Amino acid sequence: MTIKIYGDPGSGSLRRVTTAAKIMGIEIERANVDLFKGESQTDEFKSRLNPHGLTPVLEDGDLILYEAAAINLYLAGKVNSPLVGTTEKDRFQVLQWMFWSGEQWRIFATTLFDERVGKTVMGLPKNEPVIAFAEGKFRAAAKVLDQHLEGRKFMVGQALTLADFDIAGPFSQIDRSKPPLRDYPNLMAWHDNLLQSVPEWAETKAEVDNRIDSFLASVGVKL
Repeated sequence: MTIKIYGDPGSGSLRRVTTAAKIMGIEIERANVDLFKGESQTDEFKSRLNPHGLTPVLEDGDLILYEAAAINLYLAGKVNSPLVGTTEKDRFQVLQWMFWSGEQWRIFATTLFDERVGKTVMGLPKNEPVIAFAEGKFRAAAKVLDQHLEGRKFMVGQALTLADFDIAGPFSQIDRSKPPLRDYPNLMAWHDNLLQSVPEWAETKAEVDNRIDSFLASVGVKL
């Protein structure tokens, strides 16, 4: 049975999953969920797939799994992928950065997207104190990453891992939600290397850009 992944092609979280699946050679069936139309907010979606009304969601037989990091770990376990690290030390460091990313990093990127993109689309005023708070938290985390990535091509060890995708997620909306990523040269150099050395990451960037930019153009929004 083919693994089904539900998500919107404009989602940076879905991008993390589809990129990892491509690299691991795992066949997935894509089920598009239009977040702009509220398709993840229906009673059916919430009762069967994710009570939070968020994507991506994995369906593999009778298993329903949400949260992109958990999905990627599940997929990696299916094929014993080196993307989780090849030594015990590396595996725990991969998990460290994946958990860190969820608590200290991507949450504030999401806040900036909601304020600068979501509210613009909905015609709502931005909450400037919330933006300032999120940017402050984002900068504090980016400083840690910039120091960690000095002289490194990857987050853990000498090879690509799932930690790289978790940390790279906010770059998916860099020109729309405008997280202050360009102020950190080591962080930018690391992500440039991902785009150049991981063709699957570059491929999914094009998908995200096309989806979001097409939608914004369709509703007449310029950021």
